[in-house]
Amino acid sequence: MSVANPTGGVPPKSIKGAALAGVMARPGAESVEEHGWLHAHKWLLLRRLSQLGILALFLIGPALGVWVIKGNLSSSLLLEVVPLTDPYLLLQSVAAGQLPYKEAVLGGGIVLAFYLLVGGRVFCSWVCPVNLVTDAAAWLRRRLGIKGGRAPSEYTRYWLLGMTLVASALTGSIAWEWVNPVSMLHRGLIFGFGLSWGIVLAVFLYDLLMASRGWCGHLCPVGAFYGLLGKTALIRVTADQRSQCNDCMDCFAICPEPQVIRPALKAVGQTHPLILDQDCTSCGRCIDVCSKQVFRLTTRFDRSES
Repeated sequence: MSVANPTGGVPPKSIKGAALAGVMARPGAESVEEHGWLHAHKWLLLRRLSQLGILALFLIGPALGVWVIKGNLSSSLLLEVVPLTDPYLLLQSVAAGQLPYKEAVLGGGIVLAFYLLVGGRVFCSWVCPVNLVTDAAAWLRRRLGIKGGRAPSEYTRYWLLGMTLVASALTGSIAWEWVNPVSMLHRGLIFGFGLSWGIVLAVFLYDLLMASRGWCGHLCPVGAFYGLLGKTALIRVTADQRSQCNDCMDCFAICPEPQVIRPALKAVGQTHPLILDQDCTSCGRCIDVCSKQVFRLTTRFDRSES
């Protein structure tokens, strides 16, 4: 005589797999249940406020005639006084044999110093408008349960970074700006969309249907450039409560660069709990979704562990 399966005839392994799939589809559900929705989305909301606030500063000039900042993310003037220039744009300009104006060099130096201090990939998660597009694709991909896909090597973005500089040198122009989704989306939001809709839509569909986090994590040369500025960053995420980790995998499911977590969380190749990888975007989502509050934001000098 057989004994009835208490799980209703479904093998326990299948139940575990189904539960894990549910977690991956909605990472942070346990954090919401234990700490509330606002706590589980705090850093996400702050990032959206930063991204939309920066866009608003550019938009109120043409809309209301109040010019807090003029220009775009590539080159702008803050309060009619402070120049701000994308250092990646300057690098392409130099490669193209174009001598930049001294104001552009000053603006590039200001931006470069800022991101060397706080971390280059902070641009990707707190400033870049394309992050809104790729985050939306990642959210929809999880909800639809889309699996698989083939992403190129994460080093592809560095090859593309080098190729944009070569293309600038060969053409005598700032080559990447012809197809840069960041510039196109930003200019489109301010001045109206044209063909740039096609490129932005292509990024969304690529991340949704072909490769999870494929654009930001594998292809974008802008992110590659700013990642190179992240080696000296002061702002870091720490997993100093890693002893409390219950292996729920929510942090890996939500992180745009999940490979940066394992060394700190599981002490693989390092003993301290700091995430020092240059590709960490300091987005704070691992902090949000962790119900055990394993992660927090700190500085590179804080290597303590509880």
